[in-house]
Amino acid sequence: MSNRSKKSSVPEAQSALNRFKFEVASELGVPLSEGYNGDLTSHQNGSVGGYMVKKMIEAQEKQMAER
Repeated sequence: MSNRSKKSSVPEAQSALNRFKFEVASELGVPLSEGYNGDLTSHQNGSVGGYMVKKMIEAQEKQMAER
């Protein structure tokens, strides 16, 4: 099985994405912590990832509209 999902396309962005993940988790009330988070449900983890994607798409659309 591949670990592709854990590798960033732009390694320099990894720390910013990690901060973003914790910001989103906080907004959603998901108790995400550094290290092991196996006690969280798939719904909790999925909501963080899904909301991250939503916010990134909104930011990109806004940037494109300003051009």
